[in-house]
Amino acid sequence: ADQLVLEVTESELAAESQTAITNLHTLRDRGVRIAIDDFGTGYSSLSYLGRLPLDKIKIDQSFVKTLPASAEAGAIIRAVMTLADTLDKIVVAEGIETADQAWMLRMMGCQVGQGYHYGRPRTGAEMVAWFQNRGTELRPMRA
Repeated sequence: ADQLVLEVTESELAAESQTAITNLHTLRDRGVRIAIDDFGTGYSSLSYLGRLPLDKIKIDQSFVKTLPASAEAGAIIRAVMTLADTLDKIVVAEGIETADQAWMLRMMGCQVGQGYHYGRPRTGAEMVAWFQNRGTELRPMRA
């Protein structure tokens, strides 16, 4: 269970808040890690961040895609990262497509990123081959 990360979109949490919170606590108690996906695009409520058993906050790609040109997007990302750090949550930036975006996010202190800059989606068979070819280069993910 500790290798499973359940991603829940922020809009889904708003739709069924108390039931969702109860279910997420049950899953977390069993070792499942929880990430809030698309943070900042739905019914953003900072109260969720304190009430939910979250491990990760995923910054939506709509903020990342305008980097490095948008000072506003950079400010929002930094604010979310500061908040996440204060709450001891891991930040994941979604939709990183360029080296400039990756560099800027690293300079801001972003811990984890995902997007086409790192790799395109792969089939199950392609992933098996990729892992087999990587061998000892694999490193465990941060807990």
